[in-house]
Amino acid sequence: MKRPVRRRTPGARAPLLLTVPALLAVAFLMLPLVGILARTSWGELGDHLTAEATTEALRLSLLVSLWSLGLSLLFGVPLAWLLARVPFPGKASLRSLVLLPMVLPPTVGGVALLLAFGRRGLLGPWLEDTFGITLPFHTSGAVLAATFVAMPFLVISLEGALGGLRPRYEETAASLGASPIRVFLTVTLPMVAPGLIAGAALTWARALGEFGATITFAGNLPGTTQTLPLQVYLLLQDSPEAATSVSLLLLAIAMIVLIALRGRWTGTPGDHRDPASRAAARPEDPAATAPLPEPPPGLPHTSVPEPWPLHADVTGFTRLTLDAGPGTTIAVVGPNGAGKTTLLRALLGLTPRARAELRLGDDDVTGLPPHRRGVAWVPQDGALFPHLSALTNTAYGLRAHGVPRAEARREAQGWLDRLGVGHLAHRRPAQLSGGQAQRVALARALAARPRLLLLDEPLAALDQTTRARVRHTLRGHLAEFGGVCLIVTHDPVEAVSLADRVLVLEDGRALQDEPPAEVTRHPRSPWVARMLGRNAWPGTATADGLALEGGGRLVVAEPLPSGTDALAVIAPEAVSVHRERPTGSPRNVWPGTVREITSAGSRLRLLITSAEAPDLVAEITPGAAAELGIADGSAVWTSVKATEATVVPL
Repeated sequence: MKRPVRRRTPGARAPLLLTVPALLAVAFLMLPLVGILARTSWGELGDHLTAEATTEALRLSLLVSLWSLGLSLLFGVPLAWLLARVPFPGKASLRSLVLLPMVLPPTVGGVALLLAFGRRGLLGPWLEDTFGITLPFHTSGAVLAATFVAMPFLVISLEGALGGLRPRYEETAASLGASPIRVFLTVTLPMVAPGLIAGAALTWARALGEFGATITFAGNLPGTTQTLPLQVYLLLQDSPEAATSVSLLLLAIAMIVLIALRGRWTGTPGDHRDPASRAAARPEDPAATAPLPEPPPGLPHTSVPEPWPLHADVTGFTRLTLDAGPGTTIAVVGPNGAGKTTLLRALLGLTPRARAELRLGDDDVTGLPPHRRGVAWVPQDGALFPHLSALTNTAYGLRAHGVPRAEARREAQGWLDRLGVGHLAHRRPAQLSGGQAQRVALARALAARPRLLLLDEPLAALDQTTRARVRHTLRGHLAEFGGVCLIVTHDPVEAVSLADRVLVLEDGRALQDEPPAEVTRHPRSPWVARMLGRNAWPGTATADGLALEGGGRLVVAEPLPSGTDALAVIAPEAVSVHRERPTGSPRNVWPGTVREITSAGSRLRLLITSAEAPDLVAEITPGAAAELGIADGSAVWTSVKATEATVVPL
């Protein structure tokens, strides 16, 4: 079969004004390398590289560069973490100082080291008198010089990798009970391993090729400080052919390092797409859409959970007092920016925007760090650790609490089996579908034995079928949970079906905290009313109804005291649509124009605008729409009976 011919798309040709300088730049950079290849005495290459002085210099270079790499890892990794994760005054200036050796002339760096650690330097006399350490003209001095110029390569590479790592993974690990050091070693470092490896390779290569700072600070003593670059410098005076051969060796090492990195040090590896987004994009397999299996016969049942009531006084951006008994599930709803996620993060102790005086049971956990609060968090995307399997993800919280490995894995497998994903225990998150990943994230949170469970839109990324299944699973396990669960959601079905109470937030304050049925009947927030599919019109109460904010009036059957700020709630199905002005009993009649028609199950939903009333949503059957001849742009009349409009105080 013929391979299809790839045609150049129109306009794909590079501009000549850019191509010519680019080719000249390539030639300029390549010509010196070609010069080394052209001038190498290939017949004598083996003799030059096996000469005693060269092998001794190579041995010393490897020793110095490896020690330099070790010191860079020991001190550079914490420094990169500090620059990437901790805000503090003068951070930009500190970063500039750390990276200064990258642009400083190496000989100037050597002079600076000499003035700091030399026999007459700032620390040199103290080191010599106290410890008997003399760094100049010693191998340790060569190590120090190489570390000074090479460590910034590790810091800048790792800081970039840490900056690209979303903190939610580390925050989730902390919520599962992992201490900061454990989080750093088991989550942070493994997830930035490519950046760490790239930085380490560049650091080692730079240390291997260091010349100026070494010869200025440590000297050029054969067998002590004479590394391979210094050997090249000496050979140029006595044996240029041998110098070329040794230069070729250093060139080959540098090329091998860069080819192995394949651009990773520039921050452009092949695919850095978030593992959670890959999981969400993966389609559900048949096992994920089948009915949930019953737990296997031999599976141990969970022990009766200890009751953990909640009391929280939250101050800052989000301001409220929250009390809930054990086993209570609270749905937290509100518009974007209302303070929902801030509330969860305040309970976790993860945000300066708000602070929670938090009591769980008889324990005041306000002053405890996140990993000791017993508060488990499931972010919107689950934040499964991509380098761990589903089983080790689920066992993570148990291991953080000191449970032995075998017991933790056995209990984790039990939780995965209960949520119907036990057969996926050895898959990585990138191999899971969105629904499977959410079940694993939920199993991981429940397995950590929390006192308080926080779920931040746990089903938002799922399709409708998967969402219904996971919601059913979640409802069953929340019924067995002995603590309090807060679920942030924008889905009215989730709020009504999962929660015992609905907490409505707006601008960081609680507008309503009541059972779902009461919130559904009498929403006190326009946003919640619209979320529930209702028309919501704010205004001021009058003797017979409501004076609307945007102009116009609404007559209601049960008006509030005059002057009360109120919200009128009208169900879409209570709005009648006519082509001619209606006659009869309706007290509220407005002319309007159909601006949008959408499908809402077996009915049609119309958005109708009017100069005499706020925008209005009405629901009619497709048959009624055909009979009335309604289309986008049709002029209509709408009417609402006074008894169909509910007014609640704000």
